Amino acid sequence: MPNKKEFKLQRIRVFAGEDIDPFSDEQVVSTLLNKFDIRLPQRRTLNESLKATSSVHEIVDLILGYREEV
Repeated sequence: MPNKKEFKLQRIRVFAGEDIDPFSDEQVVSTLLNKFDIRLPQRRTLNESLKATSSVHEIVDLILGYREEV
């Protein structure tokens, strides 16, 4: 049975419809823009941008949760 982090990664990849690395800023920004038409606001870090957009789509929360999990 997958652990919590692996489960989040599986869900992210199902939503994205492709293999995506949630730690890759380029892949995250590209996927959100091209697949979901989500434009992230300018912030100092990508995590701050994701937090500001977290209510837009479940994938944003999943990516943010995955990136913040230790």
